[in-house]
This record gives sequence, C-alpha cells and structure tokens, in this order.
Amino acid sequence: MSRAQLCALPAQRLLPGFIRAIDCQDALDALDEGTGTGDPLAGLTPEQLEYIRQLIIAIYEGRAIAASYNVFIVCIIAVLAVLHWREQKRDKQKWTAIQQVSSGRTATENSQIDESGTSTPSSSSSTTIFPQTTHIKSPEDEVDVDLERLPLLASSQPAKHFQPNRVTNRLRSWLLYQPPPIPIINRVLPSIGTTLFILSWLALNIFIQFYRLPMKWSFFFIFADKAGFLFIVNLPLLYLLSAKNQPLRRLTGYSYEALNIFHRRVGEWMCFVAVVHFISMLLYQFVIAEDWLLASQSPKAYFTHPLILFGIGTFVSYELLFFTSLGSFRQRWYELFLASHVILQVAALGFLWGHFYTSRPYVIIALAIFLLDRLVWRMSIKRVAMEMDLTVLDGETYLVSGDWDVLPGANGVLAGWEPTDHVFLTVPALGRSYALQAHPFTIASAAPDKGVEREEGGRHAWFSLLIRAQFGNFPGGFTRQLLKHAKTHKRVEVQLDGPYGSPHALSMLRASNNVILVAGGSGIAVTFPLVWALLHEAASQTDSEEDEDKQVPSSSKQKKARGRKVHMLWVTHSHWHQKWIPKEQLDDLVALGLDLVVPPPTMDAGRPEVHGIVGQWIQEAEGDSSVLVSGPDGLNRVVRNVVAGAVRQGKNVRIAVEKFGW
Repeated sequence: MSRAQLCALPAQRLLPGFIRAIDCQDALDALDEGTGTGDPLAGLTPEQLEYIRQLIIAIYEGRAIAASYNVFIVCIIAVLAVLHWREQKRDKQKWTAIQQVSSGRTATENSQIDESGTSTPSSSSSTTIFPQTTHIKSPEDEVDVDLERLPLLASSQPAKHFQPNRVTNRLRSWLLYQPPPIPIINRVLPSIGTTLFILSWLALNIFIQFYRLPMKWSFFFIFADKAGFLFIVNLPLLYLLSAKNQPLRRLTGYSYEALNIFHRRVGEWMCFVAVVHFISMLLYQFVIAEDWLLASQSPKAYFTHPLILFGIGTFVSYELLFFTSLGSFRQRWYELFLASHVILQVAALGFLWGHFYTSRPYVIIALAIFLLDRLVWRMSIKRVAMEMDLTVLDGETYLVSGDWDVLPGANGVLAGWEPTDHVFLTVPALGRSYALQAHPFTIASAAPDKGVEREEGGRHAWFSLLIRAQFGNFPGGFTRQLLKHAKTHKRVEVQLDGPYGSPHALSMLRASNNVILVAGGSGIAVTFPLVWALLHEAASQTDSEEDEDKQVPSSSKQKKARGRKVHMLWVTHSHWHQKWIPKEQLDDLVALGLDLVVPPPTMDAGRPEVHGIVGQWIQEAEGDSSVLVSGPDGLNRVVRNVVAGAVRQGKNVRIAVEKFGW
C-alpha cells in the first residue's frame, strides 16, 4: 500500500503506546526524517523506526481489509434478493396457472348444468389435481404408515414432466435434513443447509481476520486490533437482523423469526471476537510488547485510562447481552431479557463510541437502525391502543380478541394483516412494570377478506391472540399475570405493535397443487389462518365465476375450493386444546375441501405417527407439494426430515418452518 493510499484512510487512535495520537502522515514523515517532531520518536534506532513504520502500515491495511467485509455482505444480500424475486415470480406464475385450471374446471361444469338446475357428471371430474371429498378423520380412520415400505414414486409410471435428477435430489435432501439435538445439553441444531450458510459466513470472518496478517509475535498487536475491528464491522448486520421492519424481509422473503437464528449466531460470534480482542490486548500489553513501545507499564495506569475503561464497558455490556439472550434465560426471565436487551444495547453503543474512534460511523448506523425501528416506526406508525375481550379457554390458555371495521387510512393492525403475521402486545393494566413490556404473539384469526366489502365501504376484521400461560421460574411473568387478570376481567385496554411477518409461506403454498400443513398445539395459530386464506380465496373465485354465469346460486359453504388439495394435521396434548378453534369454523373449512386429521390427544394415546401421515400425503400427491409446519422443535424436525426423505426419492416438495418461541 502506498503512502497516499495509507494516509487516505481515517487516522486512528488505538495505536501502540506513544504513536496512539500521531497523525498518519506526520508519523510517516517523522519516520522518514529519522528525528520527527522531537518528542515521541527521538532516540529510537533505525531498526525501531522501521518496525513502527511497518506496524502503522499493517494496522491501516488490516482495518481497510476488515472494512471491506460489509461489501461482501451487501453482495450476498443482493444474490439472495435476486433468488427470492425469481422464486416469487415463479410462484406467482404457478398460482395464476392454478387459478386458470380451476376456472376451466368451473366453466366445464357450468356448461353441463341443465335447465332444471341439476348438473351432470363431467369427464374432468376425475382429474387428480382437484381435491376429493374430505372429512375430519377419527382415531379409527388413522393409518400407521411405514415410509420404508412405500414405493419410491407415487405410481409405477411417473408423469412425463417429472424427471428427477438423482444427484440434485440427494443434494437437496441432504441440505434439508435436520440432525438430532446435541446430546446432554439437548441443543437443537438447524438444517444442514442453514448450518452450511452460517459456517460459510464464519469462514468469511475468519478469512478477513487472517488475510495478510503478519505471522510474527512482534506484530501480535495487528491480530488483536483486527479482532476488535471485526467486531465493529458486524454491528450494522447485527442490528439490521434484530429490526422488525428490516428491508431484509422484502429483499429475501424471510421474516424476522426466520432470520432470528442468524441474528443470534452473529451476536455469539461478536461476543467471541470481543473476548479474543480483550485477551489479546492484555497479552500484548503485559507479555509480548517491549518496554520502549509501551506508553504505560503500570497495570493501574493502563486499566484506569479512559480509552481502556470505555473498552471494558463495551466488553461487559455485550457479554451480558449474550448471557441474557440464552434460551434458558429467556424462557425463565423473559421480562428481564426484554428490559436488559434495550438498556445494554444503548449502553454498549455509548461505551464503544468512546473506546474506538473508527467505530463511530458503525455506531451511528447501528443506532440509527435501532432508533428508526423502535421509536419512529414501532412506537408511532404501527402502534395502536384499543380495548379487547378476554376469554379463558382452560386452566392455562386464553384468548385476547376484538373486531373492527377496516377503514381507508388505518394504521398498524387496524389496516389488517396477513396469515402468519404477529404483533407485540402490551397491557398497561397489569401494572407499571408491564407498561413498557411488549410480548410477541402470532395472530390466530383469519386475515380480513380483501374481496369482501361491507355496505359501509370497508372490510371487517376479527382479531384474536391464542395465549398459553408460561409457568416458569419467574412468578410475575406476563402471560401468567394476564391469565390471572382474565379470570376476573372480561375486557382490558391493550397496545398492539405490528403486524410483522413475511408473505413467503403463503406465496409458497398458493403456488402448489398439494398443500400440507402440520400444527403442534398452539401452532394452529399459524396454520389455521393459512388454511382459511387458501380455501376461501379459491371458493370466492369459484363463486364469483358462477355468479357471472347466472346459472347456479353462489354459496361458499356449499362449494369446494378447486385447484389444489389442502391437508392439515393438528397434534394436540389434551381434548381441551381441540376446543381452541370452534368446531363450526373447522366444519366450514372441511366443507370447502380441507382434509383435516386430528389424532387423539398425546396425553391419552401418545405421539401420533406424524411421519406416516405426512409421508403418505406427499407420496399420494401428483405434481408439486408444499409443506408448512409450526410446533415444538421435535415436531418441526420430524416433518422437515420427512420432506427431506421425499425429496431424495424424487418428489418435488418445498417446506417452510414457522417456529414459535423467542
């Protein structure tokens, strides 16, 4: 690197010892003259001057390399965005094709309706793309299927358009597969594809840390400095992944929940490199560096220096953020996790601002993301207050519900929502300590029908949150206090922040001929709105076509939604849980064509053969299939691996996992 390139970079403060406050150009000029300004460099030998020159160049070069990290991140996001837009376009085309097929089927059937209003069988009625008569299956109807005994393909003669590629299928299957949890600590592992993505990102960080790093003990300061700078350049990514209104949702199609696992890995890595930076600086100061390089040899003078104090404050703040973000801590003391997360983040950014001069642009970006997300967007534009009904369903489950007209110009959840969206709930009536707490819950009710307009000129929204009280080690937990409040109050004033989510799952399901949804317990809050949207929008299309034809009356409850098969498996723990969704609503969905399976509660009959039921639906499907699962980690893993096995056998299957838990 030339002197012009070197000194074009911002001057840094964190240099060894006496050159900490020397400007880059002045330092190099001083080294060239051999005498310098007379103060810091006077009396040094030519060898020492040359060493300092190389050290300065290496420091600036290392920071320039680390600064390029975000260029790589932007390129990766761009590639993911292109892939997402391509998939989105393909899904939209498939959805349009399915609607056209359904329209063709409707037109054919209508043409065969005689003048008396009765219909004659159509030759297309046996087409397997359309759903057959469905029903809620009883425990006696349930079939235990052994996947290993099933044929590799659904029929002996595969469809002409279906030409599986063994190598591609095996690779996709391997990437989809989710390994079992780590023994003893019971740590849940993601899919192999997710693991490889995270490992690739880690490899990029490690490459930047060691690229052009002088491998000499005398240049150990460069290693410590680059570790600290690597921490800094990851700040924008960390805060971007934690933002609820992040542009990554629109660019990649993944919601905050899906990106949360990557957010945690980024945070863990940053805490690790912070430890490396902290320990390495201590080693350099007290073990490796020669006396003539040190501005202070006294431990007291070193640790009481303002720059070091700010560094220790930054280190402690982020390490506390890590420990309070662990799953075991969040589950037991979620309220403490929420409060500490906000306080520690602000404190850490403040300490980092004072510790490292070069970090300030990154601190400004991170703070801007944090403030825009929390204050400007979440606290004003998307935050609404209203009165809600409280309904206790059983000893630990209750509903927070309400309804309103969706009027033009409404903000936040008042303007409607999409299936799988969630909101942050605040209940000030529980006490002063809860007024600043916001807890996330998936919207369990169907999204307002965009095709149904009321006479007043707006849509109507029926909103509900299905909440289960968490009986952990924190007696004053939010869900427990709200349950206690619900037992003595029928209504409560709440604040709703949202909705947040991604249309990725709904778009995937709409583009498939065969749709499979699996819910475990309260995971029905995710699958029920999706099923409702899929079947009602198809039924509405059929009804509108029949209304235009003027040959038969329109009734969505008498017509089956055409164009795809929709299956749903709901695994519950007790009979009480099956009452979370009114039977009338489930009957309505079954009348529209839903193939619904509700096995006996696990507390009575044990865990059902989920792999057999889902595997059979996939094997029987003609064309492509999409699977969505929402439930505990064990259920999610079983369904994911069933899909991985089907992909290996040559089936065209996609899967989306909506994991609940924060």
